[in-house]
Amino acid sequence: MTSKEIRDLAPSEITTKLRETREALLQLRLRKNAGQVEKPHLLRTYRKDIARLETILAQKKTTKAA
Repeated sequence: MTSKEIRDLAPSEITTKLRETREALLQLRLRKNAGQVEKPHLLRTYRKDIARLETILAQKKTTKAA
């Protein structure tokens, strides 16, 4: 997910997307520990998506508060 796509979302949608991405990362980590990961590059992708979501959500909250 790109930053532009995330910026177009409402804060509630960002929170939902953040929860879904964290859940997907957890499931992927569990499968990695079991040795059943087919696409290990997704770990990095999910971590970066979570960072983008959290950053933009924080920016929207500070903009709204100011």
